[in-house]
Amino acid sequence: MSKFNQFTLLRQNRFAPFFVTQFLGAFNDNIFRNGLIILFTFKGIEIFGLNASQLANVAGALFILPYFLFSAIAGQLADKLEKSILIRSIKLLEVGLMLLAAITIITRNYSSLLLILFLMGFQSSLFGPVKYAYIPQKLKTSELIGGNALVESGTYIAIILGLVIGGLAVSSDQYNDYPLAICLVSISVIGYFSSKQIPTTKATDPSLKINWNIFSEMIRIIKYSREDKKIFLCIIGISWFWFYASAITLQIPAFTLNIINGNETITTLLLATFAIGIGMGSLACEKLSKNRVEIGIIPIGSIGLTIFVFDLYLSSPVNNTTQINTIMEFINQPQNWRIIFDLIMIGACGGIFSVPFYATIQKDANSQYLSRIIAANNILNAIFMVSASLTAIITLSSGLNILEFFALLSILNVLLMIYMHTQSKDFIRRFLMLITNKL
Repeated sequence: MSKFNQFTLLRQNRFAPFFVTQFLGAFNDNIFRNGLIILFTFKGIEIFGLNASQLANVAGALFILPYFLFSAIAGQLADKLEKSILIRSIKLLEVGLMLLAAITIITRNYSSLLLILFLMGFQSSLFGPVKYAYIPQKLKTSELIGGNALVESGTYIAIILGLVIGGLAVSSDQYNDYPLAICLVSISVIGYFSSKQIPTTKATDPSLKINWNIFSEMIRIIKYSREDKKIFLCIIGISWFWFYASAITLQIPAFTLNIINGNETITTLLLATFAIGIGMGSLACEKLSKNRVEIGIIPIGSIGLTIFVFDLYLSSPVNNTTQINTIMEFINQPQNWRIIFDLIMIGACGGIFSVPFYATIQKDANSQYLSRIIAANNILNAIFMVSASLTAIITLSSGLNILEFFALLSILNVLLMIYMHTQSKDFIRRFLMLITNKL
């Protein structure tokens, strides 16, 4: 068996600068988004007649929309251009946007922040395809699971830190917004300098002629991604993970308020718990798959997602009459440990479920078109995430409560498992071989 350990990549120039760059990008995205939402909420800001709650939903949509609109163009650019130069250009764009955001925040021209948020989504959508296409060009096949696990876990750690730092930057001084502005600019500049250390990574299709028609290219790359059934199933699997994770995390604030009877602090704790679980599950993939790109571990993640989401439905109080204001008050109630455990395991199983899909695409897709396939994946991810919001709105409006919605999600996940098995017997076959030690 290979002695490779995923953490050794963090000491190597082919991976470490890239990891730091993508980590800081995700970190800054979440500081900006969460800082913005908290800024709107606690300062009672209204824009275009929208209150803080409505603005939070608008902010989420504005950040996701560019993934749908611009991923097709981003995929072409990532295949056509040398990747280290492209990454530096994208990070330079981030620095410019954060300088603009800092000026806007300090001058309190809050309505312009929505446009900047959209542009940050655009910048992130450009980075998505090159991010996952870079990995297989620099890592061996035996390192793909470990490399993707580090990126996935690093991203969710960045989300946790962004959630916390964004809130602290806004709340540290209620009379001015300088801490948030300084934070955003500083991290973007550090991210740019880390990107300058990323080694040269040749273009996979330098002769490609860019199709600037967003919609025709979008249709074309989705059609292309469907030509290989295995690759398209992986894309569906990743998109389902984003649907599932979004559907759960979007309900955490209301779950905290209406079921647990907690406040914003408890919401942050539960979201952080979920994100930590994803990081743990992602990092566990290397051991579970024995340093191979192994789809046999996907059913482990899928089964866990069903079991622990359903247990969250079973373990949660129907209505807790005791107000919970602090983390200590929350953890001092023994029944809440089961909720924490369920959220950690949901996150961990999500990591185990999603990482092999990314690695399989990187290993088996045609390298010449890989960035465009990743772009197709990002487009479908965005559609599935929006669908998660719509599904929650429809089901909760029809009379189901949040706990019943969680139960419904676990049932939908079983249906997905059945669908994946009917489309390909490899997932279950490899899983059975894995647990019987026949691999």
